[in-house]
Amino acid sequence: MRNSDGVFTNWGEAYGKFVEVFIDGHWWVVGDSLENIGKTTKRLLVNAYPFLYGGSASSGLRGSSPETSGYASPNKDIEQRFKD
Repeated sequence: MRNSDGVFTNWGEAYGKFVEVFIDGHWWVVGDSLENIGKTTKRLLVNAYPFLYGGSASSGLRGSSPETSGYASPNKDIEQRFKD
């Protein structure tokens, strides 16, 4: 250990970089989490209260059943679907 010049300053610099990356990474993760929670909450509120967020009462949640939503109608028997 002949050349020990800067041992403490090099260690301090390395530790400072580690702490900076550690804190910056945590802020990044927390920021992304809060952003996603906010977007999800906004989506849920628009679906739950469409009249408050620029939609109409009929633009809220629709039923997922084809009978209630009218989007899909089966046109084959179940056995025929697997034969094609």
